[in-house]
Formats: sequence, C-alpha cells, structure tokens
Amino acid sequence: MTFPGIEAAARWGRRGTAGPAIAQSLGFDRVSHAYGKVRALDDVTLAIEPGEIVCLLGPSGCGKTTLLRIASGIEQPIAGRVLMDGREVAGPGGFVPPERRGIGLVFQDFALFPHLTNLANVMFGLKALPKAEAERVARLALDRVGLAAHAMDYPHALSGGEQQRVALARAVAPRPGILLMDEPFSGLDSRLRDLIREETLAVMRETRATCIVVTHDPEEAMRMADRIVLMRAGRIVQQGSAGDLYRRPIDLDAARFFSDINEVPGIVRGGKLVTPVGYFAAPGFAEGAVALAAIRPQAIFARPPGMCVPGRLIAKRFLGEVDFLEIAVDGLDQPLKARVRSAETLIEGRDIGVDVAASEVLVFAVPEA
Repeated sequence: MTFPGIEAAARWGRRGTAGPAIAQSLGFDRVSHAYGKVRALDDVTLAIEPGEIVCLLGPSGCGKTTLLRIASGIEQPIAGRVLMDGREVAGPGGFVPPERRGIGLVFQDFALFPHLTNLANVMFGLKALPKAEAERVARLALDRVGLAAHAMDYPHALSGGEQQRVALARAVAPRPGILLMDEPFSGLDSRLRDLIREETLAVMRETRATCIVVTHDPEEAMRMADRIVLMRAGRIVQQGSAGDLYRRPIDLDAARFFSDINEVPGIVRGGKLVTPVGYFAAPGFAEGAVALAAIRPQAIFARPPGMCVPGRLIAKRFLGEVDFLEIAVDGLDQPLKARVRSAETLIEGRDIGVDVAASEVLVFAVPEA
C-alpha cells in the first residue's frame, strides 16, 4: 500500500543545497510583557548562541509564543531588553521594527498570501534584490523543499504539508541570521509530521541560522533541539539538553510534562522512600517526610506471580510495539500503568509480579495544594 501524501512529502530537494546564513546570537534580558492584567512574561532572561537550535516548550498560555513575537518585533516588551549580536533591538534604548531585524518567521498557520503564487510568496522577502536575482534565489529555495514544479501554483492548490514547505522556503530564502518557528508542524497530518520535521531540521542545519522553535510537544522538542527551555506561567523553570530535562526534571510538574507517570506516595525511612511497590533512594529528604515516587510506565515490568511485589492485572490493551497494562497493587488507590513488551501470556484478572526499575524512579516532595 502507498500513501500519495507521504510520497509527495518525500520528494524534497537534495540535502546540503540550502544557502548558509551568518548566524546571530539572540538575548533576552529581564523581559516582561502583559496583556491587560494578564502577565504573559515575567522577568525572562535567556541567551541563545549563534547557530543554536532552541525549543521553547510548555503548555498553552505559558508565554512561549509571546517570547517569540517579542524576538521578531511583532510585540514590544513592557520591560527588559532584546539583543541581537549584542545590539539592543527592543528596550529603553529604542525599538527596531520587524522588517529591519532580518529575522525569518514561520507561523503555525503558514501565513501565505493567497493571491500570490508560491514563487511570489517566497520572493516577498527578497525585495532588496533585483527582480531577476530575487526570482533565482526564490526558485532555489523552492527547489530545496521539493516544490520547484509548483512555483507558479497558488497556496490553495497545495496540501498543508506543502504549504508549510513554501513557508519554510520563504523564511530561509533571505538567509536570515535568526529563524523563528511557531508550532510549525502542529497542523500537519500525523503520518507526515515526522518526515516533514526531519527535513525541516535538515534545512535548519544547512542554513546554520540561530533557530527558536515553539512547541507544546515534548517529543518534538527532544528530537529537534540542541537545548530545551521549559516555560511555565511566563517564566523559565528549567533549561538544558533533552537528556537533562527528561532524566533530571526540576519538579513534579516538569516530570509530568515529559511523560505519563505513576505517582506513588510513601514515607522516607533511612534515606529511602518506602512505598507499596518498593524502596527508592530519597537523598535530601528528612526522616519521616511524605514524598512521591514518580514512576514512568516503561519502568514497570510484569513478572510471574510470587516474584517481586504482588499485583493483579485488571486491564490490558494492545498498542502495537507495546501493551498497556493496568495493575492493582495493595496499598495504592489507583492502578499502576505500565507499558511492556511481550505481554501475550498475561491474562486479565490473574495475579502477576510487579518489578520496578529503581534507577528510573524520581522522588519529589508532595506538591502544595
């Protein structure tokens, strides 16, 4: 079976042909912003190195898109400064409008001009060049994203994935030093998203531009970013590599954001958190403190009954590569949720053993109500 959409998406131009840019640094110095009484950004400081790909990650309303709009010049902060290569472009020293910042933008809805051909859309940001040169550069950009044959078509004649590629070509054609992307893949079919994201990342690497990508999808951030910046309520709560944030989340909410977790309460005894499913290292916690073990579903293993912690399998669902299990354990109000391989022999309603990989367990203080 073939899928025409996937085949079309696969026909991108040859890798390595996107023109390189001169990457610029981007800095936010104690930036704040508000919409009426709603504080969208609260004293945000962030430095992004030339050529770095940074993903702003967080739930809706956390301030990530506002930060992107301030970087582009679409919004002006109420406090703080924005710097490009150390030069202030927003702040007490003045304000540089978007068209003079030399920044490439890819919006969530692509923002293509419907009355212009795809070629004209890409040429729109090349007005400083002579027309013939602008057309040559635009055609090269369309060729890199595999849409040279659609140069004279209009956006409405293209699929969503193809429109996204035109928007990308338009953004990179002027070779901006900074490229900003606001959830560029969220509107795409799930079958195409991975392929288009991979090819877009290849284009970003080829241009060598400094990139900020806004997303609410932690897997997308982990796949794309050199550094992830996790935001919450207008503030940066943690930043680092994908491995840093996944393995060492700063708090329970950060752990929840990166994956499903089982939250198992316990009491600290002798430096370990004692729970109904095992004992787990709890450094830094006082003796007798109440804490939570955050256990990811993939850290739970089903064993034969009589081994490990006793439990009962109350539900099993086939998910393809893994089976999703719900396991009742004495002392827990909620069943444990597990993702395991090779669960064909497990039968709902039967007793099983529950084994937890202690190295995969995170221990946190109980959140305040």
